[in-house]
Amino acid sequence: MAEKRLHAFISGRVQGVGFRYFTEQRANVYGITGWVRNLPDGRVEVVAEGDETLLKEFLEDLKKGPPLARVDKIEVSWEEPTGEFLEFYIRRDF
Repeated sequence: MAEKRLHAFISGRVQGVGFRYFTEQRANVYGITGWVRNLPDGRVEVVAEGDETLLKEFLEDLKKGPPLARVDKIEVSWEEPTGEFLEFYIRRDF
C-alpha cells in the first residue's frame, strides 16, 4: 500500500453547489485524510493523503463532483505524504 499526497485545484462551477461537502463525504468513504477549501478566485483546493489507489479513485469522483457542480479543469500534483492529518475536514479560510 503506497501512501501519497494529492494536491489539487478544481475550476468550474464548484462553489455554492456543495462541492466541499461532497469532497469531505467521498474522502471519508475512502478513509483519506486532509482538507478542502474554497479559494477567493472561485476554485476549490484539496490536499489529501492516503493510499495511492484510493486517492486515484477519489480524484475520479472529484472530476464529476456533486450534481449541481461543473468541473472544467483539475490541476493535480502528487507529493510525498507528511502524515500531518488525522481526518478529512473543510477549511473555512483562504
